[in-house]
Formats: sequence, C-alpha cells, structure tokens
Amino acid sequence: MTLPIEVPPEVEETVLEVFGAVGQRWLEDLPGLVEKLCGAWGLTVIGPAFEGGTHAFVAPVRRGDGSVAVLKVPVVDEENVAEATGLFCYGGEGAVTLYRFDADSGAMLMEWARPGQPLLEQPGFPSLEGRPENASRVRLACTVLRRLRREPSGVPGDYPPLPTATDVVAQWAQRLRQPEPELAEVLPADLREQASAWCARLAVPVGPLLVVNRDTHLGNIVAAEREPWLLIDPKPYLGEAAFDAGFLIMIQVQSAPTPEHARAVVAATARDLGIPADRARGWAFLRAIEEIIWSVEDEDEETLPLHLAVAHALAVAPAG
Repeated sequence: MTLPIEVPPEVEETVLEVFGAVGQRWLEDLPGLVEKLCGAWGLTVIGPAFEGGTHAFVAPVRRGDGSVAVLKVPVVDEENVAEATGLFCYGGEGAVTLYRFDADSGAMLMEWARPGQPLLEQPGFPSLEGRPENASRVRLACTVLRRLRREPSGVPGDYPPLPTATDVVAQWAQRLRQPEPELAEVLPADLREQASAWCARLAVPVGPLLVVNRDTHLGNIVAAEREPWLLIDPKPYLGEAAFDAGFLIMIQVQSAPTPEHARAVVAATARDLGIPADRARGWAFLRAIEEIIWSVEDEDEETLPLHLAVAHALAVAPAG
C-alpha cells in the first residue's frame, strides 16, 4: 500500500498564505517530487508527514538498507535556503546528520532524531524561554549552539552559499533609512535612531566568520538516540558568533519585557554563549526591531505591543 503524500493542514495553510502561486505549485508538484526522490534514493515513505512545521513536507522513510530516516522537502525561502549547507558543515556534531541533498528542489534526507521531544515545548506566542524554570534549558541550548559554531569548510559546489549576517544588517539599515509611513508611525524616533546606530556597528563583524543560526529557539533542539540533544531545522548564516544570541535573547525578554529582565537575560546568555554582552544585546535589539517591522507589514496589531516593549527593554538595558 502506498501512503498518500499530504502535508498537514497547518502547513498547507501557511504555504498558500505566504507563498501564493509559488506555494500552490509546490503543493501540486509535491507528490511527483517525493515519488522521484524515493526512486532515486531508494526510499519508502513509512508514515504520514510530521506535524508542527510551517512550510515543508517532512516524513519518515525507510532506506534500502532497512534503516530509517527523514525526508524533508521545503518551500525554499531566504531563511532556509542554506539548511543543507549548514548540516553539511556540522557533520552530525550537535545536529542531525545529512545523508543526501537534491540541489534542484532543496530536498534533504537526514537522520531521524528519536524520540524527538523538544528541549522546550512551545504552546504558542510568546515564547517560554525567558521563564525562570527554563533557565537550565537555555544554558543547555547555549552549549549546543557553541558546539555548532565553526568555519565552513569543504562544502560541495552545488550546495547553496550561506547567507550573511551583514546582508541582513544592510537590509535592516535600508528599511530604517527610508521607513514606510506605517512603520514610521509606530516606531518611536529613539528606537529608530538606536537601531540605525546598531546597524552601523554590527555591519563590521568581530572575530572569524562562522556558521551561526538565525532561529535559535529551544523547540528545534530535540532528544535523540545518537546524542542526548540534536539541532533540527537550522537556519544557518555566515556571521560573527554573537549573531547566535539575537533571537534567543529577544524571545527570552518576551516573558517579562522590562529593562531589569533584559539586563539579566543579556548577561546570562552572553556568558553561556561565550560572546561579548554588548554585541549580544545589539543583535537582540535589532531582532526585536525586525519583529516590529514584520508586525506592521502583516497588520498584526495583537503582537506589535509586545515587540515594542521588548525593543524598549533591550534599548535601555546596560550591556552586561
């Protein structure tokens, strides 16, 4: 019996909403693409697609030698374009092992991390990383992230290049120089000025350029058999080590967006990641500004106040 190739409803909804016609074509082409990959790589789909994702088909498969793995077929975007490149660089050290990569589709065959329980379950927004009872989990995540940082080496020519943190900064700087009227209306002048200053400062990396991560939340670090904890679903970039701190600090501050909490989170996370506290705060502040930009674009009035509060807390919190 051949299992139907279907994405979970929440994935289909996101793909259509975010990617429009491109997403519709991806959904239509997916069954044929999975059949093609299974034939080329000697795979059999052995279960329904995993839930909990946003814009990828991820399903368990059996390989020709009888072992099991995971087939992932993403809708490729600017954040996940180099996922395979990051996994190649990690070589299975602290992250799931990449077995095969299809450059044409972005599809990957990778290790199945079982039992797969996340380091921290995320029931919804805002994130829970900043609560006191989760401090030990954040420290563990920092250990994993430090282990993953490395200079890229030996990447095959058909793998996508890593996007750079400096390009992200340049995009932020452009948006701040010429903000859309809707953004200018909600982003206070003091936050905009501080954000522009941080863009100028972080445009010049400190230290070697390493494989770092844009999406550093604890839901993507899961329990496994080969190692206690492995990273899945990386969003790898090329940048300074402190880039890792941006998202992780920002989501911790969400639980209590006050200067006092922000100051404590910056100090603890920078210490555990082994990075300068001032640059960690700068990256976190700019990630909060980015969330504000996205909320304005999406007309998301529900989350905007929290992102503004986080930005204010990080703006006034002394570094370390």
